[in-house]
Amino acid sequence: MYTDTKRELQPLGNGLYAWVQGDGSWGWSNSGLIVGEDNRTLVVDTLFTGRLTADMLDAYRKAEPAAASIDILVNTHSNGDHTFGNHLVGDARIIASEAAREEMEERPAGFFKAASADPEAYGVFGEFLHTYMGKTFDFSDIEHVPPTEVFKGTKTLDVGGRAVELTELGPAHTRGDIIVHVPDAKVCYTGDLVFHGGHPIMWAGPVGNWIAACDHILGLDVDIVVPGHGAVSDKTAVRGLRDYFTHILAETTACFEAGLTWQEAAFEVGYSAFDSWLDRERVVANVATIYRDLSRGAVNPEQPDVLTQMLRYSRGATCPHDTPCQCHAGKA
Repeated sequence: MYTDTKRELQPLGNGLYAWVQGDGSWGWSNSGLIVGEDNRTLVVDTLFTGRLTADMLDAYRKAEPAAASIDILVNTHSNGDHTFGNHLVGDARIIASEAAREEMEERPAGFFKAASADPEAYGVFGEFLHTYMGKTFDFSDIEHVPPTEVFKGTKTLDVGGRAVELTELGPAHTRGDIIVHVPDAKVCYTGDLVFHGGHPIMWAGPVGNWIAACDHILGLDVDIVVPGHGAVSDKTAVRGLRDYFTHILAETTACFEAGLTWQEAAFEVGYSAFDSWLDRERVVANVATIYRDLSRGAVNPEQPDVLTQMLRYSRGATCPHDTPCQCHAGKA
């Protein structure tokens, strides 16, 4: 099932590695390995399925014998493509933010397993999962294994004599996003606070927090940035993402002030920029979240409504209306 997607181990130097999957589109997330001086090991995130995670761990072991035993697993946030393989390193300390663990409990792996097996029974979520991920990923081998340790704010770990700094910068992509910074190697694993080459998706927000998270990462003394999705980069990827959010915020604010509904704004903004980036339908969710904040909660789209409009967008609809109209005629 996964043989057509390139998955590769990239050495970063100084005992650090990145595991990069495909183009970084829906479900194809990245991971990382950090090896300390006394062969202590830390893994940043597992993957969407057991099979994918097992392949990744095997690659880590081949590159670094110390990875035969993983001492610490850090989940950068709650989403399944960063957590559903946790059971394969269940003997490790599993660390995440408190908010991330709360989110994991709200929609555990079993929910995805059931929804992928019977999409029609789960309404628009089942349709969404089947459309974007269910045709690609086999969720039959996933398990719910939440973090065993949580924190708020910051936490510094000693991994074989080297400091690894965890910093909570959410809510942004999700409610509990963190980054993993290795100062001595000048490397930052960002989780989904950085998407490289694809539209990000803002499930939580507010957008100001995400822009501030970009500023925080840009302020670090790092040469290598490992995004949650997409190719390993440097701060160029972070600057690009910051530009994206400032643009989306400005465009959405103009629509809000012009009196457009959030659905109309989502389609208007979605056609305006960043056409070369993957997964453009995610603009719909981003605009919905920004409308919630601009309206101070008066407009608060429910997730099923957001997913419905994302599906419409990805299937070529030019506006959010069910009946034919000319409000976005000619848009492409």
